[in-house]
Amino acid sequence: MTYPDIDPVLFHMGPLQLRWYGLMYVIGFLAAYFLIRHQEKTRPIGLSPDLLQDLIFYLVVGLVIGARLGYILFYQYMNLADYIRHPLEIIAVWHGGMSFHGGLIGTAIAAWWFSKRKEFSFRAIADRVIITAPIGLGLGRMGNFINGELFGRPSDLPWAMVFPGGGPLARHPSQLYEAFFEGLVLFLILLWLSKRRMPDGFLLGTFLMGYGMFRFFLEFFREPDLQLGLILGPFTMGQALCAAMIGIGAFISLSVTLHYKEDKK
Repeated sequence: MTYPDIDPVLFHMGPLQLRWYGLMYVIGFLAAYFLIRHQEKTRPIGLSPDLLQDLIFYLVVGLVIGARLGYILFYQYMNLADYIRHPLEIIAVWHGGMSFHGGLIGTAIAAWWFSKRKEFSFRAIADRVIITAPIGLGLGRMGNFINGELFGRPSDLPWAMVFPGGGPLARHPSQLYEAFFEGLVLFLILLWLSKRRMPDGFLLGTFLMGYGMFRFFLEFFREPDLQLGLILGPFTMGQALCAAMIGIGAFISLSVTLHYKEDKK
């Protein structure tokens, strides 16, 4: 198939420009705001509109800081000395380089801090937030596809594409695989579970396991990071981090379920 060479810049306004990838972030956070607001109507925990705006602000800050630091620590650790010598590069997000796993850690810390300051249950806040995460993930992968980045490994399948930065070989459009499974499918799973009587924290654990398993499998179709390659036999850094996610998610889901059953006795 022919790669649909879409201009990554949606429109220019003088020296300013709006990129599709940045727009995906904005849409993702707007969707999170309205979905959490809707959940507050069906399963209220006391999040007023003002508190919800504060929560979204915390999450935005946590995501950006966490994603950038995660990229440097997980994927650029061999160049850490260069970042120490040029500290402004650490905040140069416009140069590219954001890590999902770092962003997840950053948003978790932000949600915990919000819960502590505003006296909410962290598990209740986490479940309200995590159901919105696949929306941003799916949109983000679409942004990666438009940017022609994070493409897949060489393939001879009929839908393989020649990406501008991927050389002459046709490759898996792995960004679209991830957008479908980590975005749409995972969102539908969490949405279905959210309509059941689940203990607080269960959706968080389910997300960690679901994303971890989907991403671990799909990494076999994605081109390994150029600066790292394969780090553990046939596995990538992303797969190593996802394996940890699966374990943590299983522990959280099992723990909250056992406590829930004990409380019902």
